[in-house]
Amino acid sequence: MGMVWLAVRSLRHRYAAFTATFVAVLLGTALMGSFATLVETAAGPVPAQDAESLTVMGAVVGGWGAVIVLFSVASTVGLTVGQRDVEIGLLRTIGATPRQARRLVRAETLVVCLVAAVLGALLAAAGGRALLAALVAGDVVSDVEFGGGAVSLPLTVVGILQVCLVAAAIAGRRATRGPASVTAADDLAGARPIRRWRVALALVLIAYGLGMGVVTVTVSGNSDDPYDAMATSGSSSLLVGVGLALLGPLLLPVGARLARPFLGGGDGAGYLAGYTASRRAHLLGGVLGPVVVLTSGAVGTLMLVGADGRTLVGEPPEGTETINLLNNVVVGMISLFAAIMVINSFAAVVAHRRAELRQLWLVGGTRAQIERSVVAEAALVAAVGVVLGLVGSLATIIPFGLARGEGVLPDGQLWLPPLLVAGVAALTMLTARTLVRRATRSAAILIP
Repeated sequence: MGMVWLAVRSLRHRYAAFTATFVAVLLGTALMGSFATLVETAAGPVPAQDAESLTVMGAVVGGWGAVIVLFSVASTVGLTVGQRDVEIGLLRTIGATPRQARRLVRAETLVVCLVAAVLGALLAAAGGRALLAALVAGDVVSDVEFGGGAVSLPLTVVGILQVCLVAAAIAGRRATRGPASVTAADDLAGARPIRRWRVALALVLIAYGLGMGVVTVTVSGNSDDPYDAMATSGSSSLLVGVGLALLGPLLLPVGARLARPFLGGGDGAGYLAGYTASRRAHLLGGVLGPVVVLTSGAVGTLMLVGADGRTLVGEPPEGTETINLLNNVVVGMISLFAAIMVINSFAAVVAHRRAELRQLWLVGGTRAQIERSVVAEAALVAAVGVVLGLVGSLATIIPFGLARGEGVLPDGQLWLPPLLVAGVAALTMLTARTLVRRATRSAAILIP
């Protein structure tokens, strides 16, 4: 209990550092809980056809949303805790044991995530009702009574808290590994090595996504049900996208090296951006991940919907409206949450680097030069992210096109990927420009 009170007192003085975690958990719980209430409603006294529609909407769409939410929450918690390595090292130099430091980190994370998850559950109760009302208005289900929340929302809160604590435990163990020090180890030694379990998980997701693509071409494409191919290939872009996002700390330096010939001009801002992206890939990887998932999921799903409309022969089978609604909800949900996570992650990164920005200002860099450097970093991250996202989207586009007889290259909507890429890049760079301008105003007058 004493550790919890210490964590609360600690949070009072660094609430800004945990804002990113709070927002991620709040929105993640609201999103997951809203769809979970549909599954609970389906288990009540509703007609069988309505129960099936609610279960599909809640379990399938909510399930894929949960993958994105849990990935984002774990990344944000790990990023927030990892930024405190200097503070944790200082605690150890004055006598705190590694175990005590890790307990403090877990307690702080628990307090923040518990408050955010409970508030998110309240939002989910209203969100679930709104989703059900939209389904009723769209004639997807009949006028059924909302019956979710009593079981689904507590389970959602518990699940989110478990993810937060696991992420905090992993980050805390990494921060307390090695001798006590008051110096940021990654600033001296460069980028941290990526964990083996993360690489293994990424490879499993990518392999599974590609494997489902093979199943789409060889099995589902020959089925009498035209939507079997959609069922097996629709999620592949998300799976591969999340896998590539997990490998972000490895792929970002590669992208920076490939972009080096295009970063050397100007006043050195481009060169500094490439150098920082390579050296701090573990930090900027928190921004790269949502960009990859946003691009991969949105492009893959929207191109799939377009190909379905072009290649479907004859009268649309029963349930076509529900399937189209599911796809549109998936795209909207992924785009909204991933866009928020891009802003959230960049805010956490810029907040962590205020002392660094001040040091650049003290050694002679102008505010304009510093701002251009950070915006150039955002442009580099956006470029690498959208390229990886487009690669991930092919895991859905190509197998579904082959299964529907359209071929590798779609017959239409070729304007859509460039439009989405431009939107994602603009969002990333605009976020960076807004946040770094705010940071440089305070960094120039405040001593860190």
